[in-house]
Amino acid sequence: MVQAVIRKDRLLAAIDRFASSCLLVVGDLMLDQFVWGEVSRISPEAPVPVVAVHRETILLGGAANVANNLLALGSRCILAGIVGRDSAGRDLVDLARRRGIEIIAVTDDGRQTTLKTRIIARAQQVVRVDRETQGPLDRERIQELAERIEDVSGRPKAIVVSDYAKGVINNVLMDAIRSVSMPRDVPVFVDPKPDNMHCYGTVTVVTPNKKEAEAMSGISIDDLDSLNEAARSVGKRFDAEAVLVTRGALGMGLWQGGEGLFAIPTMAREVFDVTGAGDTVIATMALGVANGLSYAESAYLANLAAGSVVGKVGTATVSRQELERLVVQELSK
Repeated sequence: MVQAVIRKDRLLAAIDRFASSCLLVVGDLMLDQFVWGEVSRISPEAPVPVVAVHRETILLGGAANVANNLLALGSRCILAGIVGRDSAGRDLVDLARRRGIEIIAVTDDGRQTTLKTRIIARAQQVVRVDRETQGPLDRERIQELAERIEDVSGRPKAIVVSDYAKGVINNVLMDAIRSVSMPRDVPVFVDPKPDNMHCYGTVTVVTPNKKEAEAMSGISIDDLDSLNEAARSVGKRFDAEAVLVTRGALGMGLWQGGEGLFAIPTMAREVFDVTGAGDTVIATMALGVANGLSYAESAYLANLAAGSVVGKVGTATVSRQELERLVVQELSK
């Protein structure tokens, strides 16, 4: 295991540079709907709670939530993906634009925009309803998306691939991303899914959770030694420079080539909702590296950000000012 020197002044200086950044996010676009209410009785029709609805909110989800996290941290971002020709797709594009996100949304008439509806009562999720189309994209839509990504190739300081295994991420699209990133030495960060691990070769950083790291490595993670072996296996498979494994209440582990494992304990004080925490991790990690921080420093910053969002209900983000306060608070002890 390795130790890393984490300096408050370096982290704060990098956060201050976030505003000069522009990152590209490519992946599965989703809309998160939250229905908020109270439970006062059980239904006479079935042993289920009856929720009296008070309000509804619609938020950006999936890859769009990564973009929303970047925006909250002060960065500019370009978001690229597929939507259906439906009301959810129109709402998603409109919400992204109103938030200040530049969006490349290719419309596929044969697909439904992913809409996840969560029923929340007394800060607890009662049920989730998913409406979506999964499966491979039409080849013409893939090519259109790849060409539009190439059109913005000179602008991003880093590229984030947010894969939720809905069909957007595939070999053709990843080849297009590498054709943009490699000549310009732009780092590529992947939040992976095991079903698509054949796509991720030659990327910079991979950020699986514990379950995904186990599936992709074939190694059961029971302690720091097995965590190091699993992360090393994932890194070698994808020819990645670093692998950041998120472990929930156990924090994170960062593997960096021959340097060994940097273990980071969780910063969360209370956990109310883990929705979108992985999006916060990869957004913060990518921004840190794009602004001159080491992988260890960026991972530390991502851990702070994730510890904040899991203490909030719903698809949450952390602001630049909030992250600065957390850095000062943790590194002034």
